[in-house]
Amino acid sequence: MTNEEVAAVFRRLADLMELCDDNPFKLRAYRNAAEVIEDFSTPLAEIVEVGGAAALRDLPGIGAAISSKIIEVLETGTCRAYEEIKREIPESVLDLLRVEGIGMKTAQILFRQFKITTLDDLAKFVRGGGLRSVPRLGDKAQSRIAASVFKLVS
Repeated sequence: MTNEEVAAVFRRLADLMELCDDNPFKLRAYRNAAEVIEDFSTPLAEIVEVGGAAALRDLPGIGAAISSKIIEVLETGTCRAYEEIKREIPESVLDLLRVEGIGMKTAQILFRQFKITTLDDLAKFVRGGGLRSVPRLGDKAQSRIAASVFKLVS
């Protein structure tokens, strides 16, 4: 796996954790790790091959817990924490964040209160006038979301 692919796993893990209102310090640690990993020029696989988990901990912001997850991702393409959280929240919920006007808080509301898990679900919800029942969404935001989701699903 490339560093970018490993970083993507950590970013998605952090995003799913944020949807669950998980510990903000853990979220920041995973996001920081993703940045470090992505920006690091030497492939992580090489670092692990030469120095193991201890060598990973020499990278800024990479501690024991994250280094073990990096090794797990390098070996399997995923990690247990990521797979566990995907059982709670379908990964497709993150696609809602691609819609203009939907941030993390709105995605949380759409998922938790309205059980929307895909862009197709959102498009049906919008067509049925459901956005009017979403707290904190004014007319402009509703229009922006509707226009954006219909571009994405068509």
